Amino acid sequence: MRIALVTESFLPSANGVTTSVVRVLDHLAAKGHDAVVVCPGPAPRSYAGFPVVEVPALSYRGFRAGIPSAALVRTLDDFAPDVLHAASPFGIGAQALMAARRRNIPSVAIFQTDVAGFARQHGLAVTAPTVWRWLRRIHSYADLTLAPSSATLADLEANGIGRTRWWGRGVDTATYHPHHRRTAEGAALRDDLIAGAAPGTVLVGYVGRLAPEKRVDRLVRLASLPGVRLVVVGDGPSRPGLGRALAGTGARLPGRLDGPALARAYAALDVFVHTGTTETFGQTLQEAMASGLPVVAPAAGGPIDVVDEGVTGYLYAPDDDDALERAVRALATDAQMRARMGEAGRRRVLPRSWETLGEAILGHYRDVVALSARTRV
Repeated sequence: MRIALVTESFLPSANGVTTSVVRVLDHLAAKGHDAVVVCPGPAPRSYAGFPVVEVPALSYRGFRAGIPSAALVRTLDDFAPDVLHAASPFGIGAQALMAARRRNIPSVAIFQTDVAGFARQHGLAVTAPTVWRWLRRIHSYADLTLAPSSATLADLEANGIGRTRWWGRGVDTATYHPHHRRTAEGAALRDDLIAGAAPGTVLVGYVGRLAPEKRVDRLVRLASLPGVRLVVVGDGPSRPGLGRALAGTGARLPGRLDGPALARAYAALDVFVHTGTTETFGQTLQEAMASGLPVVAPAAGGPIDVVDEGVTGYLYAPDDDDALERAVRALATDAQMRARMGEAGRRRVLPRSWETLGEAILGHYRDVVALSARTRV
């Protein structure tokens, strides 16, 4: 099968959209399919043996947004795909879906970013209805829209987007593993993060983009909890302000980490906390659970499907900072509960391999190709 994958985000950017795209490409390569990637520049010239075509882009709050261009349409015409995969379509993804419809190319759109929620978090609540109108138009061109959680599917239905199915997110349980804490490098990292703290101090950590929509300012009050040291892994426009707010608290901000260094950072923690309330899924929650950590997250969007309340962690009322603090306090003071929930979380995510999700996306491709063939008859 020949797949044209048009994505609003790609390497070197690190986020949920990029992660799912590269995992899909890895699976396509392993299964012998052919693909081309179209994304905002700058980007690598190829990935997994597939060519990568850059389109012009502009930056906004740390994001690179692709600008619709003739290069995208030429790529579709030259490559002649069997199916178009539009990852989190908004700009170039919208152009690709419209072009695919005109050319009778079957298409799958992945709804992965709550753009309307993003607008509200940036003080643009008035634009949310306009954003949904645009999203309805974009997804009307797709033969199938895939979403990663029951909450997101409900949002799509409520806002008039149809032809939807569930497609989740996998997690690499070999890379994200509790054993990193017992390795020499993992132990050294934990020693460094906890240096100077009182014996028995619990490391409570966050991993992700540091931006207003992630509501990372909520982490500040956790740094003052007794017996807790806060660890914030990531980078983004909110990092300077967060660093100033955490000055003198003993919190650690090691910056953005990737690959083995990120896996060791997860395993070095005792509790994982998520603060954003507009997540369509919550990939970092899965990675933390694979690392054997209990997790605390808002009862909104994707985390509702990921966290088993009272079993793998706690869900708190989305806008209740006191509830967030109570959940962290409960875990920080009970080592046995942390161990029990961490083990339950690891077991819960073990079946969620990217191999399984890769096969599922191929099934969705085949379905829209078959539907297109029947429509043309």
